[in-house]
Amino acid sequence: MQPKFSTFRHIAVASSLLFSLASQHASAADSSKITIMVGGITKLIYLPARLTEQLGYFKDEGLDVELLSQPAGVDAENELLAGAVQAVVGFYDHTIDLQTKGKDVKAIVVFGQVPGEVEMVSTKAAETVKSMVDVKGKTLGVTGLGSSTSFLTQYLAGQHGIQSTEYTMLPVGADASFIAAIKQGRIDAGMTTEPTVSALQKSGDAKVLVDMRSVEGTKAALGGTYPASSLYVQAAWADSHKAEATKLAHAFVRTLQFIHTHSAEEIAAKMPDDYQKDKPLYVSALKASLPMYTADGKMPADGPTTVLKVLSAFNPSVKGKQVELGKTYTNEFVGSK
Repeated sequence: MQPKFSTFRHIAVASSLLFSLASQHASAADSSKITIMVGGITKLIYLPARLTEQLGYFKDEGLDVELLSQPAGVDAENELLAGAVQAVVGFYDHTIDLQTKGKDVKAIVVFGQVPGEVEMVSTKAAETVKSMVDVKGKTLGVTGLGSSTSFLTQYLAGQHGIQSTEYTMLPVGADASFIAAIKQGRIDAGMTTEPTVSALQKSGDAKVLVDMRSVEGTKAALGGTYPASSLYVQAAWADSHKAEATKLAHAFVRTLQFIHTHSAEEIAAKMPDDYQKDKPLYVSALKASLPMYTADGKMPADGPTTVLKVLSAFNPSVKGKQVELGKTYTNEFVGSK
């Protein structure tokens, strides 16, 4: 009788183990990971991505979020369309560009009411390039071809009657690779963001040519507010994952509120050390960037029309095309909980 009892006991233990493993597997399947691709995660224009993670707001919402980084927004956009990621932290203008190509993508949280971009001119070229009217025949750095920096570069030059065939756009990425391109003289000027702007000013390698870090500077350059950094997703994903979209939006809005109620020093203290190798420089760059962030994640009322105007001025994909701006963004998720 003893062996028979032992056999039954082993079967019971094995069954219990199998049930436990199956339960764990089911639980893992239920808590599906959301992967977000960021178009340059150390850029201050995209600060809310890492800051939300650092503050624990994703976990507070019960979300399992993985943040990845690509140096240019156009690469992040491609990852989204391929289905490799569920969301992108990048520029809103991609949603308009994509609609004209038959892709239904929409911004569900707006981080920046202005681009936060700055056209920097190399100190070596500063004598001959005093404004965008002087870029004919020059080499201009952008993060990537087809990126938002290339969109804005073409618009700013076009405002002075200079066509994109009259200068060279060179993709040089961001951060260290952008700084290297300036130092090595591979570009005469280029578009970048904080903290790269402050680093170049501190080293004396470049000067500000066009400043779009503030509402005033952006209106002067582009004629209105230009909603830029945002969280955008495929519309089909937002429709089929409303709960997750709402939780993501709520986490990011909490972060935007944190940004508006804390000093640059307090915000910097929450960020990883490797983001701020020069802490005083990082804090200074952050102070210059704080006015760009929205307080509630909502789309500025005049924003989409300004972006469409800019893209229509030079982008053949958008120029003369019918665009339904109402399908390029939604305030549904930031306003609900």
